[in-house]
Amino acid sequence: MRILIIGGGGFIGQRLARELLKNPPAASRAVTHLQLADISFPAGKVEDQRIEYLSGDFSDSRFLEKVFQDAPDIVFHLAAIVSGEAEKNLDLGMKVNFDASLQLLELCRKKNIRPRIVFSSSCAVFGGDVTKVITDDTAPKPRSSYGTQKAMVELLINDYSRRKFIDGRTLRLPTIAIRPGKPNAATSSFISGIIREPLNGQPASYPVPATSRFWIQSPGRVIRNIIHAALLDESQLGDDRIINLPGLTVSVGEMIASLEKVAGKSVSDLIAYKPDEFLQRIVLTWPPDFDTARANKLGFVRDESVEEIIRAYIQEEGVNIS
Repeated sequence: MRILIIGGGGFIGQRLARELLKNPPAASRAVTHLQLADISFPAGKVEDQRIEYLSGDFSDSRFLEKVFQDAPDIVFHLAAIVSGEAEKNLDLGMKVNFDASLQLLELCRKKNIRPRIVFSSSCAVFGGDVTKVITDDTAPKPRSSYGTQKAMVELLINDYSRRKFIDGRTLRLPTIAIRPGKPNAATSSFISGIIREPLNGQPASYPVPATSRFWIQSPGRVIRNIIHAALLDESQLGDDRIINLPGLTVSVGEMIASLEKVAGKSVSDLIAYKPDEFLQRIVLTWPPDFDTARANKLGFVRDESVEEIIRAYIQEEGVNIS
């Protein structure tokens, strides 16, 4: 089985690669070739004789042609310009988040290879009245360029699947928390930062009121759900290939309280409220409440609590809180 991860140099891409090699997405078929495509890769990247690293720009048609030279069976499409950068640079966001994705779908159509594609979308496709509960039938109304770009690709994946050019499935990911490493340009970066930085003895801040609620999921659950999506038969999905994942709804204040419970007040005291109008204008339009009946029925999983997420991060990253 040949698998391609577009965005394979990122945190989720690398973690997904490790899990795929350890637990193939089809019990009857081993992973024989795993391609990881990205513009760059981390120094400690996953090493395995089955992995082929391809460095290049996803939005470059020549690079994409090279990547698809040997037709993959499964494609995990994780590549994106993150929300904050896409809002500040419309041209770049459109080039990578939309144009390159369309290019990928067209390549599949023209080559007539029909791979199974798992596309990582976002809760940013919704916006507006945050008091409403999002259901499987709620139409996307993004309030950011990033959300708009993701929503457009969702529609394309549905249509290309309907026309049998691909076998697609789109996952609307909650905000991933807690991401290790340094903060990035995502508008949601602070959600990981208010846990990660204090656990490392560094100050952190949040730009929204502590009562603000968000829809989150741990990296471990995200990886499980991404692989689970690749396992589903298309007959289980029908014409609608878009799935809202079952995240955990929690306020900033509740996250801080959970951190204090796990690591102590001296750690939570490192966190301060620093309002940011640019970030508020985007993240406070994201609805925090989801009814994920379809995802639940299909076997996708959620986290049980913020405390569970924090303890998992501490264990995985070897954080010393004594």
